[in-house]
Amino acid sequence: MNLETYMQLDASDVAELIRMKEMTPGEFLDLAFRRMDQINSTLNAVVHDRRDRAAAEAQSTDVGRSFAGVPMLLKNLSQSLEDEPLTSSSKLMKDHISRRDSNYVSSLRTAGLLFMGHTNTPEFGLKNIAEPALYGPTRNPWNTNHASGGSSGGAAAAVASGVVPAAGASDGGGSIRIPASFTGLFGLKPTRGRTPVGPGAGRQWQGASIDFVLSRSVRDSAALLDILQIVQPEAAFQTPPFPGSYKANMKLPFEGPLRIAYTTQSPVGTPVSDDAHQAVAKTVRWLERAGHIVEEQDHNVNGIQLMQDYYVMNSGEISALTAKLEHSLDRKLTPDDIEIETWLLHEAGKSVSAADFSASLASWDMAAAQMEAFHRTYDFFITPATAFTAPEVGELSHSSDEQAFWRGKMETADKTEQQAIIWDIFLPSLTYTPFTQLANLTGQPAMSVPVHRSKEGLPLGVQVMTSKGDEHRLFKLAWQIEQSDLWVGMKGNPMLNV
Repeated sequence: MNLETYMQLDASDVAELIRMKEMTPGEFLDLAFRRMDQINSTLNAVVHDRRDRAAAEAQSTDVGRSFAGVPMLLKNLSQSLEDEPLTSSSKLMKDHISRRDSNYVSSLRTAGLLFMGHTNTPEFGLKNIAEPALYGPTRNPWNTNHASGGSSGGAAAAVASGVVPAAGASDGGGSIRIPASFTGLFGLKPTRGRTPVGPGAGRQWQGASIDFVLSRSVRDSAALLDILQIVQPEAAFQTPPFPGSYKANMKLPFEGPLRIAYTTQSPVGTPVSDDAHQAVAKTVRWLERAGHIVEEQDHNVNGIQLMQDYYVMNSGEISALTAKLEHSLDRKLTPDDIEIETWLLHEAGKSVSAADFSASLASWDMAAAQMEAFHRTYDFFITPATAFTAPEVGELSHSSDEQAFWRGKMETADKTEQQAIIWDIFLPSLTYTPFTQLANLTGQPAMSVPVHRSKEGLPLGVQVMTSKGDEHRLFKLAWQIEQSDLWVGMKGNPMLNV
């Protein structure tokens, strides 16, 4: 098989060819590394590879497993491999070696996937672009002057450029759906508690964050959720397992017309591009032609308050993390140790009281109750996945003068002013991606579906949310879109020539 053919395959195709003994795991692994070697100096998607160990594992792969021999990359956050680096893209952790596989990785290993290495992320996953000081920026395969998104930006670039058909990702505020929108991929954030966590991390940003994948096809994500869904006794959050197969169920028709709500208004009052409006409009027209009832209707959750409460959680979580790092280093951190966003959250978190933190989580629960009531009327809720196509590389990063300005403001700020500073420094990023955080805080499943290209040739996805536990309905809708002209996917991708 030549490389061009390999780059058109999804993970299900690769698994089938291995199962039929038309290709070996080692042959596919060679193709994946060849492609990585071609593009990584340009895209900077992969920050660590383990080709020798992966090649050895390919020789002993049990081809009877569901994804036996399929090459895959993992995310450089939480998705640990025994005896391999996991740095969270932080200078402080550049020498960190994992002691064991994470539970997520163990589940994928059992399914037979071959792990090539880890992909680039922002430091500690805090931004919607992958431009860490430690590794430098990941670039978008559609236009290398633009970012691929974050925090699963390296994963998105690797999949969209044909290195692997699917890659490990995680989503704590949109980190699967944002890069999916920016790179023309399919990205699903599952229901809170659906996939494995830990060991030693039962909450992951108090349930806002969840590990899953980015893929080029709906069936790959469905089949991988079949593998990954779990009721994990030690985890803080658990969701009853779907009783069937997501991959099989997605091809079944809906029982009748759906009632669907949509909006293109930013929940925090920021601008929304014409491309985002067009993406939703064409999706609405397609749904109406399919016989569904579609109404412009918002959920009335207070988006600004919700984001403020999200930042309170971020502040508390990062302050706890940095306190742990200070203990292990036996010294206080300095601004030179961590990036500006991490530093500001670290400082603001020192002023977050237990009452503040508890109140912020209570607002998440209130929003979850509002959304569950909303979904008693509406099967799905549709928004743009991102308000704009991908920003240019460096656009959302801060100069040394800007960093000094923000540090100076934080030094003299009181608790209320500190949270205002957090809002202000993240506002340019939030303007690009205001729609995704809601599903993280309510725990609902949500997906980005690739339906639009801008005049400049950049992708933009549409987000669809539904009730907790109803990923099977999202897969069903996504599969129907994938079979239609609405699905754009990789068409026009200059790095794949499709």
